[in-house]
Amino acid sequence: MAGAWAAGGWGLFAGAALLVGAAVGSSVRVPPRLIALVMAFGSGVLMAAVSFELIAEAYERSGMPPVVVGSVLGAAVYSGANALLARHGARHRKRSGRQQPSEADEPGSGNAIALGALLDGVPESVVIGTSLLGGGQLGVATVGAVFISNLPEGLASSAGMREAGRSRRYVFTLWGGIAVLSGLAALAGYVLLGGASDRVMAVITAVAAGAILAMIADTMIPEAYGRVHLLTGLVTVVGFLSAFALSHL
Repeated sequence: MAGAWAAGGWGLFAGAALLVGAAVGSSVRVPPRLIALVMAFGSGVLMAAVSFELIAEAYERSGMPPVVVGSVLGAAVYSGANALLARHGARHRKRSGRQQPSEADEPGSGNAIALGALLDGVPESVVIGTSLLGGGQLGVATVGAVFISNLPEGLASSAGMREAGRSRRYVFTLWGGIAVLSGLAALAGYVLLGGASDRVMAVITAVAAGAILAMIADTMIPEAYGRVHLLTGLVTVVGFLSAFALSHL
């Protein structure tokens, strides 16, 4: 049972970065370009975690077919759900400017944004939980990647929500709820998948990896590029190499 609580705690820790980002954004005015640079850095960090911890682990467990099937399935499910939520007002949930619609402009968009934030966070949290199964070592690079990527998401999304007229109470309630659900998703990943075979674990890990890669391409990179343009690639590579180094310490 200690392992389950540890998984939940690490999931909660990674999700709490959303609250930290929102708190910083509420107390100081962070330049949008700086938010975009951190978003690009976080994208690179997540890409490295997906490559060297998730995809590599899934391949070692069960070979190439589960990696391909799981990754494509994860990306397809995420992209489909993201497209559906985008039609209801969540398209720009990670944007820091005036792109987000208000409730007056698009009723129900607040709920869509909340569901979109949950959609972004669940695959990451499940992976954190499953990394501790069987006495496994916590994927430090994975937890660090999720935490670092959540910081600019909290900053940018909160700024966009405030621009759209949503209250500070709404912002902190949303991110607090997502942080708690991230912890529960990590705990559930540990508890529910404890007896899964290597092939099943490989597919699930690959599904999460595919969903995270689709999330980076659909939401994080566009926000970064929209602000810093040609610096996006350079900063993303720096983030990628930083996480690669961390994974080999």
